[in-house]
Amino acid sequence: MRKALVFIVAAVFLSSCQTAEEGLDTSSNATAVTAPAASAIAGDMASRLAEQIGPAGTTTIMMGKGTSEYGMALEAALKGWGYTVVTDGKIGKDVKPVELAYSIDGVDGQVLARLSTPSIALGRAYTATAAGATPASPLSVMQRN
Repeated sequence: MRKALVFIVAAVFLSSCQTAEEGLDTSSNATAVTAPAASAIAGDMASRLAEQIGPAGTTTIMMGKGTSEYGMALEAALKGWGYTVVTDGKIGKDVKPVELAYSIDGVDGQVLARLSTPSIALGRAYTATAAGATPASPLSVMQRN
C-alpha cells in the first residue's frame, strides 16, 4: 500500500513537470501589468536568465516582438545585459540564436512570470503594484536535456 502511494505521488509530480517541446504554450490567464511592474519583473528575470545561458557577448536571443508592457520591458532588459535580441526572425546564417518564449500570468492575486528556452525554463511569482513588483517566491529552474 505504501509503495503504491509513493508511486502515485511520484507520477503526479513527474506529469506536472512536462512541457511542450515548442516552448511555452499560450495561457488563458495572461495579464497586463503596469510599466513599472513590467520593468521590475523583466529586469529580475533577465538577470536570472543571464546566469543560466552564458555570456552576453556571444549569445543572440530570438524572441517574438513584444507588444505588451512586459514583452517590451523584457527585450530592453536583455539588451541592457548586453545580449543581441532579434525580434523579427532575421538572423545571419552563421548565428545560432537561443529561442526564448515568455509569458506573464495572473495567479491567485500574484503575477507568474515564465521564460523558456529549449534547454531551460525559469519561473517566479511576483507581487505587483502600480509602482513596481517584488518577488513573492523563489526562482524555479528546470533544466532540459
